[in-house]
Amino acid sequence: MKHKSRGRPPVKEITDSQLNTLKAIRRFTNQRGFPPTMKELADILGISHASAHGQVNQLVRKGYLRREPRKARGLAIIREPEDEVSDMVPVPIVGEVAAGQPVFAQENIIGDVLVEGRLARSGRCFALEIKGDSMIDAGINDRDLVVVRQQPVAENGDIVVALIGDEATVKRLSIQEEQIELRPENRRHRSISIGPEDELRILGKVITTKRNPRKYARRCTNPEA
Repeated sequence: MKHKSRGRPPVKEITDSQLNTLKAIRRFTNQRGFPPTMKELADILGISHASAHGQVNQLVRKGYLRREPRKARGLAIIREPEDEVSDMVPVPIVGEVAAGQPVFAQENIIGDVLVEGRLARSGRCFALEIKGDSMIDAGINDRDLVVVRQQPVAENGDIVVALIGDEATVKRLSIQEEQIELRPENRRHRSISIGPEDELRILGKVITTKRNPRKYARRCTNPEA
């Protein structure tokens, strides 16, 4: 009796070159607050554009990456290699941010998200669910989770969580001489100019973005992006 060949089973393990690609994407995203374009990734790795595409396609097929179609910065890490999962730590997801209210008040915390230990240990961190599309060109989409390192100051170019009066927002901070703006990463949205009479408070700097697994029973009611 002949047995049908089942063929070679697909390789799910990550190769060294794929791991290097994944680390490069993670490092770029952690430093900039948004993922690299394919050209930027190829330049970082010192490989051709086609080879970078190939590496990303394999990581998508194996479930490590997700690609958002028709977006230059549409890469998102959705799974970590097993040997690195042990270094993931929980960061609280804050459902609401308001002036005069402690960010980590127990009633504000609606769940948690796993974040790389080296990031979470860089300072006290929290996560917020984004509402809106004003930061999509920075790779931050509606309902994504942004992981924020709590800090009262930020530098020009940082993506920050800011309070203007009682309203929280996630924008890129622009400081040009005495002019301060909170700028969106979407041409359809306008920058917010900060005048001397405005009460601006920086809550923290966005250090990475996580695709929302949508596992939480309650939706965040936090900032418009």
